[in-house]
Amino acid sequence: MSKKQQVKPAVAEEQVVAYLSAHPEFFVTQDALLAQLRIPHQRGDSISLVERQIALLRERNSDLSKRLTHLLDMARDNGRLFDKTKRLVLEMLDAQTLDELVGVVDDSLRHSFGVPFVGLTLFSEQSVGAGRSQTLKSAQQNIAGVLGGAKALCGVLRPKELVFLFGQEQAEQIKSAAVVVLEHQGLQGVLAVGSSDPQHYSHSVDTLFLSYLADVLARLLPAMLAALRAVK
Repeated sequence: MSKKQQVKPAVAEEQVVAYLSAHPEFFVTQDALLAQLRIPHQRGDSISLVERQIALLRERNSDLSKRLTHLLDMARDNGRLFDKTKRLVLEMLDAQTLDELVGVVDDSLRHSFGVPFVGLTLFSEQSVGAGRSQTLKSAQQNIAGVLGGAKALCGVLRPKELVFLFGQEQAEQIKSAAVVVLEHQGLQGVLAVGSSDPQHYSHSVDTLFLSYLADVLARLLPAMLAALRAVK
């Protein structure tokens, strides 16, 4: 057998013992290895590897328990949110007039969901007699960034945008907002929710519920707006 083909001998037990004796701190950073070791418990003043393993497993168990608790809390919150959303959607579907639909959305967001500032603005060339209405041209002049960006926008808005979305009285109290476009068969309007907390509607906030609500609302509006115009 050539020198290149010679197999290196296995590390002798004495070498392992010698290395560990020279490096007693070796296992301090070897948590993964400790979790795999099976060593008889040695009593004494110092902490044994078994005790270190137990401590490590307890830490991991504590971490997993905290994660499980967090997931259960999230599940309960999502369950409550789903129930509220279901009730709101059913009430929206039961609404017979535009005035009823606008009232249902505003009342539910304020009282069931605890949203302090709600602004539902419908786009129409003439007053629709329900909620707030603006022309599409006016919207393009005042909230072009909202209309041209992503479907849901969160953060701190400019004073002019807040006034357009919420009205002067509410705008002065709002420090952050989330806005979603109502778009189905064209632009129907915008739905905005606001808070006096500058960080409440940050760029990282989840807008899934608001976007879902906007999708349902946008599909109900065209028929109601058309029926209203036909009456007039």
